[in-house]
Amino acid sequence: MDVRQLRNFVAIVDSGSVSKAAERLHIAQPSLSAQLRGLEDELQAQLLVRSAQGVTPTEAGKALYRHARVVLRQMEQIRQEVREGGGSEAGPVAVGFPTTIASILAVPLFARVREQYPGIRLQIFESMSGYIGELLANGRLDLAMLFRDSETRGISVMPLFDEELYVLGGHRVCPEIYEGTSDGTCALAKLANVPIVAPSASNGLRLLIERSFAQANVELNIVADIDSLPTLIDIARSGDACSILPVSALASREAALCPPSRRIVAPHLQRPASVCWSNSLPVGSATVAVRQCIADLIRELQADGHWTGITLRAVEGPTGSSDEAHSRDST
Repeated sequence: MDVRQLRNFVAIVDSGSVSKAAERLHIAQPSLSAQLRGLEDELQAQLLVRSAQGVTPTEAGKALYRHARVVLRQMEQIRQEVREGGGSEAGPVAVGFPTTIASILAVPLFARVREQYPGIRLQIFESMSGYIGELLANGRLDLAMLFRDSETRGISVMPLFDEELYVLGGHRVCPEIYEGTSDGTCALAKLANVPIVAPSASNGLRLLIERSFAQANVELNIVADIDSLPTLIDIARSGDACSILPVSALASREAALCPPSRRIVAPHLQRPASVCWSNSLPVGSATVAVRQCIADLIRELQADGHWTGITLRAVEGPTGSSDEAHSRDST
């Protein structure tokens, strides 16, 4: 087993197909298939399940994939540090953001890293946080912003802020939400039986909404499951239904294109957010630099009023790992 075989195996898993990986790697498909059989023979384990739709890794294949990603990232860091004379902030750093956080933090982070660390090649992934968490666990990300403040096995966590949730839109069908609210708030009880669009049932934000309504004994009326942040906002803006999101979700929109919003109170709906990284990956100086940029930018954006609805936490070292269950998918 050598680095070339590991790199090719990772390409097969990422592509979901031996033929697509062969095309991407500029390798003849029979040769790539032979390499795969050689790996399986050497490890005495089936690594992939073949089907008409492509290939998926077995449990043994997932384990090899995780270790291969670690080895390949270490190789890249070795090359970069040797080229740069050792220890300088340079090389690739992959960062994952949930969609709501990406809308306010991704562009400022790109600008800050380009300005302060031109040797760092930033890679930004945006998706639901459940998928971002999977990428982090699989070694495909160096850092991820996730909605949690406690650790899972192998993942370090640095809590940065608590984020409040707002009701957006619904003003056409439920104008009473926005009546008599000079302080910009809306009591949760006002949302009883109000038509709401929300992410699908397995989503962490949806679970938080359901739990909060149940604990407050308020009737929840989900009229559609929408796993698209722009669509959630557009429906809210139409006034035909509400959505419940952090106000940061509106950061990249012009004011004229934003739905009305009110901060939910009695009780407050909020969730923690942390920057996370894998304990199984080497944490190089470039990753540390980007992690500090993220923490600095969040403080600056909150201080100058660009990021409202969050309460900063004192930034401390990562908390100790534990066996707590992985938090579910969030927008």
